[in-house]
Amino acid sequence: MYSERVNIGLAGFGNIGSYFYKILEKNKIRISNKTGKIPFIKYISAKNFKKKRIVAIPRSKLVKRSIDLVYKEDVDVIVELIGGSDGPAKKLVLSALKNKKHVITANKALMAKHGNELAMLAEKNNVNLEYEASVAGGVPIIRSIKEGLIANKINKIYGILNGTTNYILSSMERKNKTFFEVLNKAKKLGFAESNPISDLNGNDSAAKLRILSSLAFNRSISKNEILTEGIQNINLTDILHAKSLGYRIKLLSISEIISNKLMERVHPCLIAKSSYIAKIDGVLNAVVVDGLPIGKSVLQGEGAGPGPTSSALISDLCSIMKGDISYPFGVSSHLRKNISKFNILNHRCSSYLRIEVKDLPGVLSSITKDFAKNRISIKNLIQKPNRKNKKASIIIITHENLEKNFKNLILSLIKNKFVLKKPTFIRIENV
Repeated sequence: MYSERVNIGLAGFGNIGSYFYKILEKNKIRISNKTGKIPFIKYISAKNFKKKRIVAIPRSKLVKRSIDLVYKEDVDVIVELIGGSDGPAKKLVLSALKNKKHVITANKALMAKHGNELAMLAEKNNVNLEYEASVAGGVPIIRSIKEGLIANKINKIYGILNGTTNYILSSMERKNKTFFEVLNKAKKLGFAESNPISDLNGNDSAAKLRILSSLAFNRSISKNEILTEGIQNINLTDILHAKSLGYRIKLLSISEIISNKLMERVHPCLIAKSSYIAKIDGVLNAVVVDGLPIGKSVLQGEGAGPGPTSSALISDLCSIMKGDISYPFGVSSHLRKNISKFNILNHRCSSYLRIEVKDLPGVLSSITKDFAKNRISIKNLIQKPNRKNKKASIIIITHENLEKNFKNLILSLIKNKFVLKKPTFIRIENV
């Protein structure tokens, strides 16, 4: 019935690669019915073929080096699942595009760092560069921005882009557990890698945000430094205080245009419990696109793992099989311009501060003087003494002010003779 077969070279055969192979084989007829073509994994490269996997592979498909896939004349599409922003992954994708092979990748680091160059190369050679799986896994946010929201002028895009950190923060609140207790449980359950530093410090989310920003605003991928703060210093105490005040703490990735300049930031936020994004629990991801005329559009789903990632990879494959040659970032590269960086110090927000102090007369007066000196108005103040240790915690919710004033306030508080350690500072986001 289907005369044309689309041959695939699969580079990387770990958990994701094995699952992708399994799901593609299982759904081959369904895919063929919808595309009119037959998907066929012709060759596979991997570091170690002796490793036990969920599927058995015929020896005829095995290729030692990933780069050799490029030079197979009977390969139409390269699926890159190697990982890493440079090295073999970059070499493979560059070579594939130069040799007029379509490319599908789940590699956010590669796209965030080299996406501009790769997009130009794909356009030059009239092939596809697809990367739906690089951001939010099973959430079809990239195709939604490129196609579904094409008529909208997007002003802001934000959301939860990392399932590991969301699981940790959700579990700390729900189970009343410390950061390290929950992190260890996440590793045992497979929700966190053995070394999850790029998740915890916000770098994973920042890479994804660069990609979304470029798509949303039709701009080149920014090389600007992104304000990036992780969750390593989020204390159970702060989560419980936030909860009592009507907030939840989430690691948000936010990109918006302010005065024709781009502001990108990743950091923990206090969000009102009633907010949609505050209700996203566990390993789920969610992205909110704010634009005209649509208003706010929300997509949510599992952001990582073999299932969601494979779903996104197959979606990209089907797009290629249908013969849709499209610009990787929605518009031609020559129309994607650089955009100036908005000075984060001029960003306005309200904030939560927890200040550990000596429990002595005159402390509160001294603290409030530091706030007044930096022109920051206090909205709410709670003092929680610990008589046993002659210490106290002062919890303060501020009115909106400039980032630079908060920065100066922190410096003032650190120098205050009554303050025992650097205060905890978390921005409050109205989303």
